Amino acid sequence: IVMTEEIPKIKIIDAKNFVGKTVTIGAWLRQKRGSGKIAFLQLRDGTAFFQGVVAKADVSEEVFETAKSLKQETSIYVTGEIHEDARSSFGYEMAVSDIKVIGESHDYPITPKEHGTEFLFDERHLYLRHLKPFATLKIRNTLVAATYEFFNKEGFTKLDAPVLTGSAPEGTTELFETDYFGEPAFLSQTGQLYAEAGAMAFGKVFTFGPTFRAEKSKTRRHLTEFWMIEPEMAFMDQEESLKLQERYIAFLISKVLENNDQELDILKRDKDLLRSYTQLPYPRVSYDDAVKLLQDNDFDVEWGVDFGSPEETFLANHFAKPVFIVNFPKAIKPFYMKRHKTRDDIVVSADLLAPEGYGEIIGGSERDTDYDYLKNEIEKLGLNMDEYAWYLDLRKYGSVPHSGFGLGLERMVTFVTGEEHIREAIPFPRMTNRLRP
Repeated sequence: IVMTEEIPKIKIIDAKNFVGKTVTIGAWLRQKRGSGKIAFLQLRDGTAFFQGVVAKADVSEEVFETAKSLKQETSIYVTGEIHEDARSSFGYEMAVSDIKVIGESHDYPITPKEHGTEFLFDERHLYLRHLKPFATLKIRNTLVAATYEFFNKEGFTKLDAPVLTGSAPEGTTELFETDYFGEPAFLSQTGQLYAEAGAMAFGKVFTFGPTFRAEKSKTRRHLTEFWMIEPEMAFMDQEESLKLQERYIAFLISKVLENNDQELDILKRDKDLLRSYTQLPYPRVSYDDAVKLLQDNDFDVEWGVDFGSPEETFLANHFAKPVFIVNFPKAIKPFYMKRHKTRDDIVVSADLLAPEGYGEIIGGSERDTDYDYLKNEIEKLGLNMDEYAWYLDLRKYGSVPHSGFGLGLERMVTFVTGEEHIREAIPFPRMTNRLRP
């Protein structure tokens, strides 16, 4: 709160601390309605939304005419007394006594009428100001802050993995290639291999940054640029990792419930349902049993295939909470995953599936530590051995059992907010058909 002479300048979110007092708020006009004697100004300032009431009988003619002439998204300073308002979702409003125009707005393109999705994302730089994206991205911010809080409490070190790499960490060809001073380089699809190096130095690390996939997928769960949180833990087996993962998810949801009450209301998200997802532990179901469960419920799936959206939705909804599917077939997982002790056809891995149709939000595994095995797998995939020599070094100099996982931030945002499409979960989405704004 910044004090200016006698009247304090505050944020809307702090209005509850100034009931009965006169304050000034810098805001934008969302909408306006009224009659000949009163004007209702719907205001926002980046912290919250509330209403300013301008009564003709209580203000000068100049102030009332200013209120009547304001256009959508004009920026203003409004001064007035804060009152409690039980009818408002925010709980407070302002009896306006003065208005000063800062920046005028004319012909704002996003009017209160219905607009198509493509139009709104063409105008994303403006659409961010509106209720739904505001609420969604404020929750995203809580998830980011809670991520740092959780891993700091758990004794992790933040490790920054490079965005430009010389190799494909997961052996895929779906990468964005660029010229790096005459040699090919790629936008990173994961920070995991670098996190493994970090874990051997610091014990427990996490990377958090943008990752890129050039797959031409147009589903509601895929972006070409997204943010990943990728912890890696030395001296940790898979079961210990799963316990960490479920604590992490429950912590994130709890923080949103604690800090984003208004935003969840804006999005009409069921808070009791979210609260149920904080109850631990989450079920663990083997891939084998998951296939059988699907087959018993008339899904046409065979052992060895990766699950698609319908299968993931059914499995998570069947348990009515996040569920771990463990020990996937080796053939459908990356080369670095640890082989199972008693079976050659599966690896020690797990995907965490979210209910309500949100699918996989975490993928992880215990990592294989056998130098010769990993070298052979890299060769079988036809990858450039020179690009992986440093990674193999991690198995030569004091290798230890270690595990890790990756959480897609945008998928977590859609799950917590109840949004249907992942494009809503990032400020400026990048998809196969969208590079602007």
